[in-house]
Amino acid sequence: MKKILCGTVAALAIIGMASPAAARTNEKHYAGTGVVNVNVGPINLSAPVDYTFTNPQPTNINPIPFLPPLMVNVGEVLGETGINLGVGTRYTVQATGSDDSETATPTVDVQFAMSGTVSKDCSFYSGNNYTTNVRDIDLGVIGVKTGDNENVGQAFEMTGNIDVDIQTLTAGCNFNNRVTIEKDSVKGLVNTAPGSYDTDEFRANIPYTVSASWQGVPRGGPSAGSTQNLSVGDNSKSGFLLQGAWRSQMDINITAAALSDKGLVAGTYEGTTTLTLSAS
Repeated sequence: MKKILCGTVAALAIIGMASPAAARTNEKHYAGTGVVNVNVGPINLSAPVDYTFTNPQPTNINPIPFLPPLMVNVGEVLGETGINLGVGTRYTVQATGSDDSETATPTVDVQFAMSGTVSKDCSFYSGNNYTTNVRDIDLGVIGVKTGDNENVGQAFEMTGNIDVDIQTLTAGCNFNNRVTIEKDSVKGLVNTAPGSYDTDEFRANIPYTVSASWQGVPRGGPSAGSTQNLSVGDNSKSGFLLQGAWRSQMDINITAAALSDKGLVAGTYEGTTTLTLSAS
């Protein structure tokens, strides 16, 4: 008699994996050894048996090729017969489970597309308004030669230049832009109520030049900033300069040279200069 060894251990390793998908275990093993006794009437027949079948599959046992196949799992039939005759044994393992809900992806790329906008803007700090508008520039008295001892060819002419200096430390645009300077009149400062006068000897306007400078870049590719200049002369009404994005201080100078050709008619001389920064 075969002695059963005490303490024999059968270790079952159960392995599962999340991915990739693999076939689940489905095993069937048969083994048998011994002697089969069969009684046929008075005759006793005996035959030794010794077999193993591992995962037996159906096979065609029909020897005639042109007839339909006759599929029989011979190994399973013999294995089950051996069990019934008391000379065989069987080992089966069948694992069941559910598949992934969809194809597993070992590597996942996720892209997050971000976008936002920066508004086009131009800035020019021109002081704080409280009780008066600081952009209204009072020239005071425009001096003329009023002495009794003046030569008649010099009487009532300007005694000196008019000069206005303006500076802001904050100016610029954050996109391609156009810097424009425009006077309201090509005549410059104009006396709108001069009364009657001899046009050969007097005038009722004072021409002036406007010049602006800043640190910027011309249109084109990105580049380091440099000094940019825009000037509108005595006999011009407007001018412009196309720029890329820039920010810097801006200096503006308004100059009216002293006139020596004619005298000035008395009255108020007015003129407006408009500086426009336009992002486009």
